[in-house]
Amino acid sequence: MYAMRGQDFTQQTLHHEQADMRVVLTYLESLADELEDTGNLMAPHPRLRMSMHLLQGHLDGKPVTPTSLIDASRVPYATANRRLKDMLDAGLIEQRPRTKSGRSFSLHPSEKLISQWMQLSDRIRRLSKQHFGDAGDPATASDYYFGGSYTAGQTIPPLSVRSELLKISGGLRVLVHGDPTFMVMENLKRQFEQNLGAPISQRAFSIDRLREEALRNAERPTSRYDIIAVDLPWIGEFAESGVLLPLDEVMDIARLDPADFHPAGWQAAHWGGRAYGVPAQTTPELLFYRRDLFAEAGLLPPTRTDELLDAARVFHTPRKGRYGIAWNAARGTALGTTVLMTMADFGQPVLNLPRVAGGFGTDHLAGGDYRATIDTEAGLRAAEFMMELLEYSPPDILSMSWYERVRPYAAGTVAMAYGYTLLAPYFELDETSPAFGQTGYLPHPAGPGATPVAPVGGYVMGIPANLSPERREAAVEALTLFTSPEAQKLYVQNGSRTNPRYCVAADPQVRRSSPIFEAVDGMAWRDELQFWPRPPVPENAGLVQICGEEFHDMLRRTITPREALARAQARADALIRSHT
Repeated sequence: MYAMRGQDFTQQTLHHEQADMRVVLTYLESLADELEDTGNLMAPHPRLRMSMHLLQGHLDGKPVTPTSLIDASRVPYATANRRLKDMLDAGLIEQRPRTKSGRSFSLHPSEKLISQWMQLSDRIRRLSKQHFGDAGDPATASDYYFGGSYTAGQTIPPLSVRSELLKISGGLRVLVHGDPTFMVMENLKRQFEQNLGAPISQRAFSIDRLREEALRNAERPTSRYDIIAVDLPWIGEFAESGVLLPLDEVMDIARLDPADFHPAGWQAAHWGGRAYGVPAQTTPELLFYRRDLFAEAGLLPPTRTDELLDAARVFHTPRKGRYGIAWNAARGTALGTTVLMTMADFGQPVLNLPRVAGGFGTDHLAGGDYRATIDTEAGLRAAEFMMELLEYSPPDILSMSWYERVRPYAAGTVAMAYGYTLLAPYFELDETSPAFGQTGYLPHPAGPGATPVAPVGGYVMGIPANLSPERREAAVEALTLFTSPEAQKLYVQNGSRTNPRYCVAADPQVRRSSPIFEAVDGMAWRDELQFWPRPPVPENAGLVQICGEEFHDMLRRTITPREALARAQARADALIRSHT
């Protein structure tokens, strides 16, 4: 169901944001039509027409043949053929064999041509603003002279096509989570297929079914998938049980540019000092809040848990159909995740992790020397906080999970919601939502004596350990492409609100698309993005399930907070002992 919702959503929002280059292409095509057709002011310019046709095909994921490129030139065949040869000699066009015989080629824009058009797009946008839009705006003028040109130079170009077809029998097979970002990948499948030169088959599951399918796949003699998406807390379990292949066995890790990834997301992809995946989504859980409602009420954004409760109390007016806050409280994985994150808000990890600068250390976990720390004073404060949150939540809160908590926020029936950034498109791209353009983003408000954290969630993409050796090289190439800056920017431009890379967050086109990227980037620099709230030990799924059951009974008031803590602690101790 979640995958279907994500699919429907991304199909509706796919065209909300377009890359500047696509906009400029459309503009120049229309302008050229006017100049050529109105009074014969200008003769057709074959190189311009052919370049535009090449780039449009590349962006749309449609193959371009020499015949179609010549037709697009609007000049006689012989002239167009000479211009085509000139562009090939100038390194503006890449040829890729369409058949094994190598006698038939498809044509694609080279990196050189793409780079030139990116520069042209930026210049045309600035000139248009200067002459037709924002000529009188001092900010626009100063942006050009004091940083605009430099910033434009940092723009990430579109995906460039591979010069050789990806050699993989039957096409590439990918297993993913059914969330908006991975559904964007599905909608962009044609572009990725053109880039790789191979068909792509993608299967999407809800979070619990994804884990079950990944584990079932590991039991098969040969993997059904070339690449699988892995929730960050599963890394330890999947590494220890041989589900994933250590990446250093099949590739040079340096080619991924590890320093460009947010440290929390990159570190979370490791177990025992080895990388088992590449961050595809770094999506912290944040507090979404309505800036307009806070302004009307004269309230400051909450940074402490008591301030959050005060604000929720003010906005909680059930008779008017409005509630204070929405959060994950459904039994099982949803609530269990909330428990671990809420304990972190009060400075308590679920395991006895050592304190380090910025939080708690997890590098030692592969050694197995850890125990559960649930039944503590900080744990009690976290439990009591959730009981108070319950008072200002919607009546169906105990069945609310990932999507259900953000839907009422987008509809305007709750003033605040805890949510992953990957769900922000449900209100950021819906102009009918009361939260559209009115949402602020904060790390989790902290309890007494604790510091704010933004617990990192998201997925890495890894290679199954039982993948046939002859498919591994192709899987590495595809994995590198899917997690590249160019691909990550493309996801953003088509509705995604997750990003694991610094360079993508710094891209001016990305920053214009949503305030969420600047907010998350600031949290990363302040060391607020942390993955220790959900330590990736092999017992993680069991710990989450235990907390999701015992604390649900607490919220239903069948047991007290102290009883919930004691029961969860006892079950967690038994679970960890059973794995040693």
